[in-house]
Amino acid sequence: MPTRTLIMGAAGRDFHNFNVYFRDNKDYEVVAFTATQIPDIEGRTYPQELAGKLYPKGIPIYAETDLLKLIKDLKVDQVIFAYSDVPHEVVMHKASMVLAAGPDFRLMGEWSTQIKSTKPVVSVCAVRTGAGKSQTTRRVSLILRDMGFKVAAIRHPMPYGDLVKQEVQRFATYVDLDKHECTIEEREEYEPHIDNGVIVYAGVDYEKILRAAEKEVDVVLWDGGNNDFSFYVSDLKIVVADPHRPGHESTYHPGEVNSRDADVIVINKVDTADPQAVIKVRENLRLLNPKAIVIEAASPLFVDNPGAILGKRVLVIEDGPTLTHGEMAYGAGYVAAKRFGAKEIVDPRPFAVRSIAETYKKYPKTGPILPAMGYGEAQTRDLEATINASDVDLVIIGTPIDLTRIIKINKPSQRVRYELQEIGQPTLEDILKAKFGKKK
Repeated sequence: MPTRTLIMGAAGRDFHNFNVYFRDNKDYEVVAFTATQIPDIEGRTYPQELAGKLYPKGIPIYAETDLLKLIKDLKVDQVIFAYSDVPHEVVMHKASMVLAAGPDFRLMGEWSTQIKSTKPVVSVCAVRTGAGKSQTTRRVSLILRDMGFKVAAIRHPMPYGDLVKQEVQRFATYVDLDKHECTIEEREEYEPHIDNGVIVYAGVDYEKILRAAEKEVDVVLWDGGNNDFSFYVSDLKIVVADPHRPGHESTYHPGEVNSRDADVIVINKVDTADPQAVIKVRENLRLLNPKAIVIEAASPLFVDNPGAILGKRVLVIEDGPTLTHGEMAYGAGYVAAKRFGAKEIVDPRPFAVRSIAETYKKYPKTGPILPAMGYGEAQTRDLEATINASDVDLVIIGTPIDLTRIIKINKPSQRVRYELQEIGQPTLEDILKAKFGKKK
């Protein structure tokens, strides 16, 4: 009899592991997915069109809170843990729950889940959500382009809509974002690449996505999500670490995998971090991975009109996942507010409505900053209502996109932009040129 398997996930790594390992594997029967981290993704079905011939009815997706009941009711033999940015201690608590219920508990590694490309692959991953993968990926893409290579960024999955329609997605213009009905979270990752003239691929089936990208590019750039490791076998593995959270490079799953596996480690945000924290992160990484090349980098801020912030009562909006499961209490918007003399950073929690209020309840460590949650139309409208109800003089938008393109803000606003800036040598350009040279 096939091994009855349940996959714990968050609509990303879980679907990928299924596609590459379980989909056509008659030794296993995947009886369910469970979902967490992302609002409102449970209650759906992984569709038959993607699940394959062994699953004519698709595969149901349940809330992770039902895990123990599902193990019993579905007679589960093994549970696969397949999502990211989770403390090691929490992973083992999950494992203990499963083992006490009877099934095996399994983590899947690179050999069984990575796909080999016909083109060179550079991967950019991280030790935690919010470390600065996106700006690092943008920097790498521009360097490779200047070296003469055509590049596509393949982004870690964020399939929050119709999974069949999202099987393979290609984004080259803002029109593509609208066509695919992208959420705020998706736009935050895709728009900056599009602004730089870099094509973005994403979706659900990452082998089909890879094969599509290979037809039009010289180099594939894996743009990681959370602190997950790459879906593709990588020729150069770049990993970003965050000195604002020293110690996390060895205490979160699967971020420690990335710490140990990196060819290059970028310690980002050294311009705003405690110098002792930078030293501590460097020492920790040396113990985990003494062969990696370590680069220090800054994330300089750019504000259109810094003087507009001086003396104002401000609402600060930051990237949603960074504040929630990334556990950061602040980001670039907060730093800009402090640096440019805001009179007060106003706590948005008294003004939060519906799903935004629920987000604060679920993630109580989130400080007096508004996470730009927008996993669907309803939540986007809740975000808009929360912003417009806030009693402030100015809104500081620290997300990677212009929120005013998506929601109507009834107050003056300033955007905060940030890019990667390496400090000293070697630089990413030095490393990429040594690895790949110029296109012939």
